[in-house]
This record gives sequence, C-alpha cells and structure tokens, in this order.
Amino acid sequence: MNIFCGSLPFSLKETDLKEYFEEYGEVSSVKIITDKFSGRSKGFGFVEMPDDEKANKAIEELNGAEIEGRTIVVNKAEERKEGERRGGFGGGNRGGGGGYNKGGYNRGGGNDRRSGGGNGDYRSSY
Repeated sequence: MNIFCGSLPFSLKETDLKEYFEEYGEVSSVKIITDKFSGRSKGFGFVEMPDDEKANKAIEELNGAEIEGRTIVVNKAEERKEGERRGGFGGGNRGGGGGYNKGGYNRGGGNDRRSGGGNGDYRSSY
C-alpha cells in the first residue's frame, strides 16, 4: 500500500521516516519529496508497505502523531489519474490576464494569449 505522509519536519530524513513505519511491518520504499532546485524537503513524502493490514495499522497509529514538534498527517495515498497534474503553471481560463493594451478575443481574461482581457476591445494582441 502507498501511504501519504504530510506535515513532516523539514529536517526529517528518509531513514528516520522508515524507522517509524518499520515498527508496524516491512517497508519496501520511502520517498520524501524535495524541491528540485534547493534540494530541501517539501514536508511530505510517501511510504510503501507490501502488507495492507500492517499498513492500515501504521496509518491508524501514526496519523496525528508528533514528530520533532510537528503533528503529522498519515493516510492512504490516492492514485493519480493519468495526465492529472496538481498545482504548477497550467493554462486554462482562470480569469485575470489583462493589463495595459492587452486586448484579446474575449473580455474574460485568462492564461491563453488569445484571451488577454485588458481594455475590453476585441483586437488580437499578436
């Protein structure tokens, strides 16, 4: 079972996290997510345990536990659907855009070069 661990102390190492979960059973992998530029922990990670019963016991016991002064969140990780992305710089019509002389095809704005919003006229901005 893949387990999500959140609100982790930024100083926590993967070996430390593994030790917490090994108290409940075999741990096949541990991954703390880090910033790709700085290499620092983002404060969350994933633990993989092959035995679902032991994994559920670990979730039950460790969710809400305190590690290094922080109350951690532990639950079953949700599988991502294919092509799903979270956060980041996506396109889409989220409103906004605009600014000085940034007319577009519609008045609503957006993150697409054809929908700049702006001064409300319908001139193309490219």
